Amino acid sequence: MTTPETSGDRTYAQSSLGTDAARNLATTTKSAPQMQGISSRWLLRMLPWVQSNGGVYRVNRRLTYLLGDGRLTFVNTGAEVRVIPQELRELPLLRGFDDESALAALADRFVQEEHVPGDVIVERGGPADRVVLMAHGKANRIGPGEYGEDTVLDVLADGEYVGAHTLADDTGSWGYTVKAITACTVLTLSRRTLEEIPGAQELRSHIQETQQSPNPPHNSYGEAAIDIASGHVGEPPLAGTYVDYEPAPREYELSVAQTVLRVHSRVADLYNQPMNQTEQQLRLTIEALRERQEEELVNNREFGLLHNADLTQRLHTRSGPPTPDDLDELLALVWKDAGFFLAHPKVISAFGRECNRRGIYPESTDINGHQVPSWRGIPLLPCNKLHVSDTRTSSVLLMRTGEHNQGVIGLHQTGIPDEYQPGLSVRFMGIDEKAILSYLVSAYYSAAVLVPDALGVLEHVEIGRQD
Repeated sequence: MTTPETSGDRTYAQSSLGTDAARNLATTTKSAPQMQGISSRWLLRMLPWVQSNGGVYRVNRRLTYLLGDGRLTFVNTGAEVRVIPQELRELPLLRGFDDESALAALADRFVQEEHVPGDVIVERGGPADRVVLMAHGKANRIGPGEYGEDTVLDVLADGEYVGAHTLADDTGSWGYTVKAITACTVLTLSRRTLEEIPGAQELRSHIQETQQSPNPPHNSYGEAAIDIASGHVGEPPLAGTYVDYEPAPREYELSVAQTVLRVHSRVADLYNQPMNQTEQQLRLTIEALRERQEEELVNNREFGLLHNADLTQRLHTRSGPPTPDDLDELLALVWKDAGFFLAHPKVISAFGRECNRRGIYPESTDINGHQVPSWRGIPLLPCNKLHVSDTRTSSVLLMRTGEHNQGVIGLHQTGIPDEYQPGLSVRFMGIDEKAILSYLVSAYYSAAVLVPDALGVLEHVEIGRQD
């Protein structure tokens, strides 16, 4: 019996087998299960992975003295901003001061000021009689150049400060100008106010002791100096020396990401053609674990690269968007055998716009058959784990890698029980009373920065500003 079909206003009898019925006898061609959350994971691919026996990796370094170049942290209640009292120990002259009440009284004496772009916060030649803390915003520190013209010496942003030396002496004058380039919130404390707080005598005594007992001789990195004679003539006595080590080196313990994969035995037994259900479930689970692994390597507060970059290895953009000048400044921090940049794809796009604006066309470089953008011959690799904030800012990482380069390394341990991939195990946990098979999937990993200058961060990179 034929079935009448309708085409427009005409009705006619079907003369052959329809496609809906034919599909009942056809074999469907299927893809493997797809997963949108899989990324390129360039960080995992580019990091050299070092075996960490015992689950711990110790980074031994030369003895380093604190030079007093930390950053301060602030809290706010509505529009009112206050420096955390304990954070004032980041100021060089207050390091080691342990009188909590005096620090709290000192924090309460700071006065909040608001500045708009273009405002002069500190004027060159004026009396240097106060400490200025940058609570929020960005400002240029401007001073005289080689031939007398003004030049930007530095960019100050959240947590940085000027005038810390005025805690000991306010008789000098500012040798530079600090001018706001965005809306800025600053906290100031005058030397005169310092004399009025409770515990001022103890505070002054601590400052004097700190001034009179400077750090022992050290190099520009803060490492204890090694005495070496050179350029001498004849046979003068040579100074003896030795290389001192940090007494309590940092140890990195392997972190873990785990999940329990559950598969019903009926599914595992019956539905395995043309693809094995258990293998596909395991493949996608491992992909998710590897994504979490890269997320942790970037953002974990204990060992993540964003949080373990040294404070001296952090920069702010000059104007907001990532420019060629900013990446050059980052290269000036990690100048010894820099390996690759790592940035969010939107940051790379913003960098491309800035290059186009200047008529610059960066070349591409080949990495394992992939053409990726580069700057100064150094690959600029995408990583969506460098998140974009609600205010449309992100960060750019630049690193040197490898143990032999004293760089950044990944840590794992191979040869673990039931190993499925290096550093990843799949352990069968049994079948429960509901006939469900369970597999414990575990990945062990960490990362270490062997010396501080192996990793640099360009912070507060704006990606939403387009002219």
